[in-house]
Parts: sequence; C-alpha cells; structure tokens
Amino acid sequence: MMSQLRPAVVMVALFTLLLGLAYPLGITGFAQAVFPAQANGSLIRDADGTVRGSALIGQPFAEARYLHPRPSAAGDGYNAAGSSGSNYGPLNTDLAERVAADAVTLRAEANGAAIPADAVTTSASGLDPDVSPAYARLQAARVAQARGMTVEEVQAVIDAHTEQPLLGFIGQPRVNVLTTNRALDQRAPAA
Repeated sequence: MMSQLRPAVVMVALFTLLLGLAYPLGITGFAQAVFPAQANGSLIRDADGTVRGSALIGQPFAEARYLHPRPSAAGDGYNAAGSSGSNYGPLNTDLAERVAADAVTLRAEANGAAIPADAVTTSASGLDPDVSPAYARLQAARVAQARGMTVEEVQAVIDAHTEQPLLGFIGQPRVNVLTTNRALDQRAPAA
C-alpha cells in the first residue's frame, strides 16, 4: 500500500503546483503582457482615471439623453452578481406581457419604424453591453432632442461607434452603449 501511496501523493503535489499555480500565473502574465486592457476588464476611464464602466458589461441608462441598452433580466437589472437570463420560455405569459409592454413604449418613440428584436429581448447573460445599429438609430431622435443636437449629429456618433463583425462575417454589427454615450457626452455635455 505504501508503494502506491507515495507516487499518488507526489503526483497530486506536482499537478497542484503545475496546474494550480504555474499555469495560472503563466497565463495571467501572458495576458498582462499581450492584452493588458482586456486582461484588466476592458475598463473605460475618464481623463482623470475614474472608472466609468467596462466595455464588456452593460449598464442601465434611463435618461432621455442617453442610448438605452437592451432590457436586462440580471438581478435588479444589470447586476453582475445575478447574471443570467430570465429562463422564461417563448410561451411564458410573463415574458409575453413584458415584451408587449416594452414594445408599446417603443412604438411611441419609433414613429412607425420597425422595432428591432434586441430592443425588447434580453441577452442570455442579461449584461449585454451592445445594441444593434437599428436599435441605436431608433433612439437617435429622442437623444438628439434631449441634447439639443440634430438627429444627423447623433446618428454620426452612432455610426462612428458601430463595430463591424469580426473578419467581416463573424457576429453582427453592434454599438457599445457605454462608449457611444460617453462620446455623446463629449460632443454635447449635459446642461
């Protein structure tokens, strides 16, 4: 028995050091050297260094002067500790009622335009930082009116912050809500 116990203990210790210490430290060091912004959470900071958010995690914006994100089912809305979807099935009446209520609100703003799906549906995590260009453009008139800008000026900011699919075909075009709202704040600060 002792002849089998010693190699087992040695292997557990070796693999604990190798996979529990050396590998994580090596990957962390590599990430910090090659992708420092991403390794540190893709944080977005003000000129004075104050962290305003992450480009990877959605935030609630309710004021008329801001682009609004997708609805969130995470905790109390955009709570990263409660990250998840609602787990409602497509036939769930609570989901249908919420989507219908959101659609009624958006139809008033849309002036007859089609409402994009991401305007009324949540993402799987509930923390999606991006919206479709169609949903961002749908909000341009409201944002322009609240900021005293023209719709064309707001759409130009949205277009400048529209990210294209990776390699031209992986994913969908998207607009990061936080970075676009910060650009709008720089262009037309709140009064």
